[in-house]
Amino acid sequence: MEAEGLDWLLVPLHRLVSWGAAAAMVFGGVVPYIPQYRDIRRTQNADGFSTHVCLVLLVANILRILFWFGRRFESPLLWQSVVMTLTMLLMLKLCTEVRVASELNLKRRSFADFDPHHFWHWSSFADYVQCVLAFTGVAGYVTYLSIESALFVETLGFLAVLTEAMLGVPQLYRNYRHRSTEGMSLKMVLMWTSGDAFKTAYFLLNGAPLQFSVCGLLQVLVDLAILGQAYAFARHPQKPVPHAAHPASTKAL
Repeated sequence: MEAEGLDWLLVPLHRLVSWGAAAAMVFGGVVPYIPQYRDIRRTQNADGFSTHVCLVLLVANILRILFWFGRRFESPLLWQSVVMTLTMLLMLKLCTEVRVASELNLKRRSFADFDPHHFWHWSSFADYVQCVLAFTGVAGYVTYLSIESALFVETLGFLAVLTEAMLGVPQLYRNYRHRSTEGMSLKMVLMWTSGDAFKTAYFLLNGAPLQFSVCGLLQVLVDLAILGQAYAFARHPQKPVPHAAHPASTKAL
């Protein structure tokens, strides 16, 4: 009797928690990029942020949306992909504008050049949009032709979440190459880690496809590796390389 008497409270509370978790799932993924976006706007410098992060997330979320047509999963995960795709386009737009403003004298590069050496380093945001639309069109057409194949659908889902699991790898490599995390928002990485941990727990508790849970765990490990870089490079900063004397100066002496 007592349990039944509490139903009036527990049922709405359960629904509220479920809605809150779903909202956190849809919008929580974009929160880490807010401090990075604000830092880039404030400093007008996007060197510390790898735009390949945007490439990875765009590919991953487009593939996940296509995976939904072959195997329906929870709606919050679908809407998360839509919101994340729009967010990455906004990040790309800002980074491109900031970078082009500081490269006025360089040759303009476009997607239509089909130059692999300058892939994802174009001079206009419209070129990135063209690339995304081209990829979406080709991937969507292949999915349409193969949607009846269970093997194709499961492989598509695995590729989607595996690509997303590699999200932090461009940033990890950039930090390693420069032996520094300068310009990278530590708040962003901390939010990545907490968000990915929450997301992985959500996958496990809600019975999401196995690919989601496995790759979520991998994503958390990459986040922790980036945090390890931030700690290591802060304790042992790279020594500045002394500039060699200019030949004219030597001759003058």
